[in-house]
Amino acid sequence: MKLNDLPSAFVDDLVAIRRDIHANPELGFQELRTSALVAERLKAFGVDEVHTGIGKTGLVGVIRGKRSGGSIGLRADMDALPMPEKNTFLHASKANKVMHACGHDGHTTMVLGAARYLAETRNFAGTVHVIFQPAEEGGGGGRVMCEEGLFKRFDCDRIFAVHNRPDLQLGKWGTRVGPFMAAADSFTIEITGRGGHAARPHLLCDPMVVAANLILAAQTIVSRNVSPLETAVMGISAVEGGNLPASNVVPDKVILTGTVRTYDKAVQDLIEARLGEMVAGVCAAHRAQGELRYERGYPPVVNTAAEVEFARSVAAEVWGEENADANYTPSMGGEDFSYMLLERPGCYSVIGQGPVGQPIVPLHNSRYDFCDAIIPNGVRYFSRLVELGLPL
Repeated sequence: MKLNDLPSAFVDDLVAIRRDIHANPELGFQELRTSALVAERLKAFGVDEVHTGIGKTGLVGVIRGKRSGGSIGLRADMDALPMPEKNTFLHASKANKVMHACGHDGHTTMVLGAARYLAETRNFAGTVHVIFQPAEEGGGGGRVMCEEGLFKRFDCDRIFAVHNRPDLQLGKWGTRVGPFMAAADSFTIEITGRGGHAARPHLLCDPMVVAANLILAAQTIVSRNVSPLETAVMGISAVEGGNLPASNVVPDKVILTGTVRTYDKAVQDLIEARLGEMVAGVCAAHRAQGELRYERGYPPVVNTAAEVEFARSVAAEVWGEENADANYTPSMGGEDFSYMLLERPGCYSVIGQGPVGQPIVPLHNSRYDFCDAIIPNGVRYFSRLVELGLPL
């Protein structure tokens, strides 16, 4: 099989797999059908070993080259999102309020395609581990796989993953050295006052007023505490309180929830500390009680320099030198591939699927669909990472 001229039957089969996964989406740690489909295909492709039940519904395939050598990991995420799909094409979601709105169906398919090609050709020296991860969308499947000894069982000298980007033009690829995606934390603030009749505010401790002051004060954490040379996001995204439709009842309690995004741990520590001080101070000033529950989520995705340069050289071969950008703008989104990068050097990159001259349908949108046109080059990229990274 020639990698630069993949047979149409090969590509058509992958498109059918992708659309089947899309039509049958599963949430994190519930990817039973998807995991079984991937395992069945890996075995049919002649992969040497298939290990299931890693990180609950995750699995790993092992492919050995023509002679011994190093090892490379290729990772894909498998889970869908808890949201309804509005598309009406034949492969639209059959599940109630679950859809592949982030393209994990496509990521899984591209790594499956690379596994098939590598198992058939084996033009490399060493071992490839194809890693199919559950629960990227908030479940921390990457963390769970690592905690269960992923790299102790399937050692990788380095590891690679991709994500599609609808806002990046089709035929382009991007990454960068260092932080590429942010640490993603969340917090909840519970403000307790003393409710009652809104016509007698002097007898109450109004948590709505406390919440309003705290929302405004919290906005100064990034603008007046974090260095302007650093990057951070701190936002309160939901307010829960009151007794609609009643307009004359002051509640006892208001709950605020929000997110913090950072690249640097020192900045992350600063924001958590300052937010705690502000909750205590603002609530005390209004004679209310405040409780902050701060949860650290995924760590930042940090790419290593050697792996970025290697991945860029492979991408330049696949998509063209002018389309391989190793200085791509980082994102404040979160990704649990970060846990794997804490244990092994590697590179996380993005592949463009944005149509030229047509409206962009963003990720996590109810009308999103993965672009099947990027599957062949995705297969070539993953395959060449192995052939060039583990040369005969």
